[in-house]
Amino acid sequence: MTPVMKKLIAEGIGTFCLVFAGTGAIIINDVTSGSVSHVGVAITFGLIVVAMIYTLGDISGAHLNPAVTLGFLAARRFEGRLVLPYILSQLSGAIIASLTLRLLFAEHTTLGATLPAGSTAQSFVLEAILTYILMFVILSVSTGEKEKGITAAIAVGSVVGLEALFAGPVSGASMNPARSLAPALVSFHFQALWIYLTAPVLGALFAVLGCQCVREKGCCAVPQAKACADNR
Repeated sequence: MTPVMKKLIAEGIGTFCLVFAGTGAIIINDVTSGSVSHVGVAITFGLIVVAMIYTLGDISGAHLNPAVTLGFLAARRFEGRLVLPYILSQLSGAIIASLTLRLLFAEHTTLGATLPAGSTAQSFVLEAILTYILMFVILSVSTGEKEKGITAAIAVGSVVGLEALFAGPVSGASMNPARSLAPALVSFHFQALWIYLTAPVLGALFAVLGCQCVREKGCCAVPQAKACADNR
């Protein structure tokens, strides 16, 4: 099996685990009258990200998120030819996870789909800012195109859990087009889906600019050489 194929399979498996565990926690919380709790859902999202970075970070970089992949591309840390395959792998893993949850919890109507609690403008801005913070942290702690190692896993997982904890009740704290698209497709809940497909990408791209502004050599300069070496 080629190195590229291994990366794509890793992204598919990682995103499957993220959506299965994260939205699964939401579903189980609903069907058990709140036994998981909002705090438990947020912790679940954070911990599964930590686990996947530890497990897959040295293989694919554990992006698990189309917005993150596009952010790495904008930061010139990722090969353009791999962007579409990565995103397709992430979407495939997410959709398979939602289909599995549909089989397990056929009575649940939304399957953990992200829906705004307030106005669409409020959720759009919130999702863009949340993803900005997430991508800013990822660019700061990752090596080249890869999130890997103790520092990256703890930092990125903590940010995901923290943002889900305080913003989840308002916007759903998706920060991830794949995580939002999959349950929407399987449950046929497309209300305001455009927010969760566009705002995270916008936030990730702005995070690249922010990283370049505060890093002494820019967020692209040093990691780019390592990324090139990794891709040989």
